[in-house]
Amino acid sequence: MAYVAVSGGEEAIAASIALLDFYRSKTEKDVELEVIQEKMSLLVDRVMSEAGLYAKEYAALALKQCEGSVEEAVFLLRAYRSTLKRSYDTYVADTKNMRIVRRISAAFKDIQGGQILGATYDYTHRLMHFDLKNEDAAKLHERMEAMVEGQEPVPMEPCGRVSDELKTEGLIERFPINEEPPYDITENLLEFPASRSARLQTLTRADAGFISGLAYSALRGFGQVHPTVGELRTGYVELEIPYLQQEGEALWIGEVMLTEVEVFNEAEDKDALKLACGYGAVFGRNENKAIAMAVIDRELDAGGDYPTQDEEFVLMHGDSLEMNGFISHLKLPHYVTFQSKLDAVRKTRRENNHD
Repeated sequence: MAYVAVSGGEEAIAASIALLDFYRSKTEKDVELEVIQEKMSLLVDRVMSEAGLYAKEYAALALKQCEGSVEEAVFLLRAYRSTLKRSYDTYVADTKNMRIVRRISAAFKDIQGGQILGATYDYTHRLMHFDLKNEDAAKLHERMEAMVEGQEPVPMEPCGRVSDELKTEGLIERFPINEEPPYDITENLLEFPASRSARLQTLTRADAGFISGLAYSALRGFGQVHPTVGELRTGYVELEIPYLQQEGEALWIGEVMLTEVEVFNEAEDKDALKLACGYGAVFGRNENKAIAMAVIDRELDAGGDYPTQDEEFVLMHGDSLEMNGFISHLKLPHYVTFQSKLDAVRKTRRENNHD
């Protein structure tokens, strides 16, 4: 590609950046990071997922810096992530031991451990609440405290997956545990055919809108038949690393919130005696992205002629940075290349006596 420098040079660029800072602030009221982090938590969770870095405060800072632009925030957070030293690899986090805050199944009414609605917009009226303009956060907290006052805390036992019961009946395929280290897509080029770990990493970091659109196309007929959400669970998963002072011991370093989804579908072979399964897992409360990821995971396993079943198409075009970066580059000067296109059209017109 051929580019030329933007006229105006450094002074014009400095003025543009100063104007950008003004657009970001505009009023004398500042937005505290805690406000973004806690009151815009779904937005923060999306940025962390697509950036591949679980850091709520830094995600909130990135959103503040770029006026709430998701793709710019992901860019900033990934750039910062690339500077961090990787000191340890955690042990495999078993989501069966998740401290659950929400768990539902669209496949079964009664599941072991019960359905836990948790916090969700699924059952709300999609109407504007204009009274939120004068919301009193302190009263909201007081009301919640009054609701739980005097109630005994219910101990949460680990809930097995719904799919485990189907596996016991032989209705879903069992696979042996894969002891191979996961393929790190942040340090290695994505190769095709991609390993399963590379596929899942790429999907969980992909743009939520892109993945949702692909999943929607599959549901509308450009893919396999309609899947069923066997289980959706959101909660906290503990992370442990090897305890260096004593072999075989683990050191607890914290926990992260995840949303995990398994979808069930008919197998490609209509005479098959087992169901097919797709999987999705993302940072935070990010349900639609996790469901869409599970749908696409199943589509890629099935293979076929639709875009949703083309591994290279799906994995190479959903990355937030590359997708938005390539589209954004169209704003850069293309004076030379466009002039060559004009010259080619003018020459053709002359040759065909159009002038």
